[in-house]
Order: sequence, then structure tokens, then C-alpha cells
Amino acid sequence: MVSKRYELTDEQWNKIKQYFEASKKNGRPYKNVRNTVNGIVWILRSGAPWRDLPARYGDWNAVYKCFSKWQEQGLFEKIFENLALDYDLQDVCLDSTIVKAHKDAGSKKKNQ
Repeated sequence: MVSKRYELTDEQWNKIKQYFEASKKNGRPYKNVRNTVNGIVWILRSGAPWRDLPARYGDWNAVYKCFSKWQEQGLFEKIFENLALDYDLQDVCLDSTIVKAHKDAGSKKKNQ
């Protein structure tokens, strides 16, 4: 599956899908959990209001209700905590040349 802008890739989805499967214990089954999660990601990344959610993700109110329920269950915290344990810093490089500072931050004032 080719992901669209603001959507999870197959690799990203495979890392988190079990959390959403485990969260559904009773009631009606979800039509398409990945599509709902992609709708939530679209809202969070775009900053748009819920009512502006594109129709391809389903009814905005249904997606919002899933988001609210999962948030109350602490599902997102569980996901973030577990993903943080599996971090990979191999390609992370911090370089001080990218840090911006005030023009007087590194020098003494001449009048002292």
C-alpha cells in the first residue's frame, strides 16, 4: 500500500496495529481500524478541525469518537512508551552549527 501525505506507512502500521486490535474487546467491530488511525494522524499532523477530515477516512464524528475513547484508555501513551523502548539512534547526529543564538551570546561586551 502506498501511503498518502500524513498517513502511516506499512512499516509504521505494523509496529502499532496490535494495540488497536487489543483495545476492541466488545461492541461492534471496526470497519477499518487503519483508516481510522490514519484519519486521526491526518488531523493531528495537519492541525485542521475535526469537521474538515477528508471523507476517505470516514465520518469525522466517528473518527473523533474513536480518538477520544483511545485517549481515555491511555492507548496512545502505551504506544509511545513501547515505541520509545525500541529507539534507534544510529542515524542521529547533533551538530552545534545548527543551533541559533543571539549575536551577543558568545562574546563579551566591548564596554566592560
